[in-house]
Amino acid sequence: MPATVHVVPRFAARSGKEDALKAVLLTLVPPTRRELGCYQYDLLINNTDPGKFCFVERWDDNAALDQHLETAHVKKALDQLQDLVEAPPDIQRFTLV
Repeated sequence: MPATVHVVPRFAARSGKEDALKAVLLTLVPPTRRELGCYQYDLLINNTDPGKFCFVERWDDNAALDQHLETAHVKKALDQLQDLVEAPPDIQRFTLV
């Protein structure tokens, strides 16, 4: 089996923007799960800090992930979340060891 790419993007909402950030991030889930090369795309919220979110993603390869980052729904969400987050998202790619 070829190595898949695992991605963990983390987001921290500005104070008072938690619900707005959650709403924007949730819009990404349905269209992303339909993309070719996407095996997993789950949005998680921190149990003790409802202003912190992360996605747990698994992609067929880097090309599938790169194509995802160029989709209209991702570009739209990235534009919308700029005023909702404390800092740019921390996006890290991993492979299984």
